[in-house]
Amino acid sequence: MTADLPRFEFAFPGLLRDKLVAAVLDGTKTTTTGLLQDYEIEGEPLPVVGARAAVVDSAGRRVAVIELTEVRVSRLGDVDLDHARNEGEGHDSVAAWRAGHEDYWHGTDYRGWLGDPDFTVDDDTPAVLERFRLVATL
Repeated sequence: MTADLPRFEFAFPGLLRDKLVAAVLDGTKTTTTGLLQDYEIEGEPLPVVGARAAVVDSAGRRVAVIELTEVRVSRLGDVDLDHARNEGEGHDSVAAWRAGHEDYWHGTDYRGWLGDPDFTVDDDTPAVLERFRLVATL
């Protein structure tokens, strides 16, 4: 059943992915944020409510199945506290959430993947906000 599901990868393999996957597995992470440009660059359609995916850990193992319950495109400047808290990273304010995400998007892994060492986000950067539920642990 899970072999047919698309892979869902949080961040790049490593410590951050491991932290995020652990938060999915323990139920503290129920939202995630990506940039709209990532879907455009990859030529992928936006995710849709009801879609299921297999969460992949840093070793490439499928460790859980999630189902999307909400998908919306929003300006980064409009992300709300509920979404930020539900990312499961311990952020108690939108400002803290934003700082953590800017560290990621302005970091060497993301900028390297993008091929733009000077890439930055701002309040008007379009983001894809996803809410999901844990369906199964594998």
